[in-house]
Amino acid sequence: MDSVTFEFTGEVWEWRGPAPYHFVSVPEDLCDEVREAAELVSYGWGMVPVSLRIGRTSWTTSLWPKDGGYVVPLKDKVRRAESVQLGDTVTVGMEIRLSM
Repeated sequence: MDSVTFEFTGEVWEWRGPAPYHFVSVPEDLCDEVREAAELVSYGWGMVPVSLRIGRTSWTTSLWPKDGGYVVPLKDKVRRAESVQLGDTVTVGMEIRLSM
């Protein structure tokens, strides 16, 4: 197996730090599978490189570990392209490549 893919829905939420970030949480029931894949590809602080898709927009980033789970950071460019606002529910397609 070269990759694992997931699709899930979640609400866009905001973390207000020095710069605001928007995220979607990976559902708890998928986190064990993500953790298994992460053992093969994770780097510094438990970050997991992924390819993502919302609507017709695709991009690469890394999942961030948070509170025993993972969150997807949403780039402003992606949110603008897909007209995604704080509080919206979005469907996220995610791929974790297990081999480089």
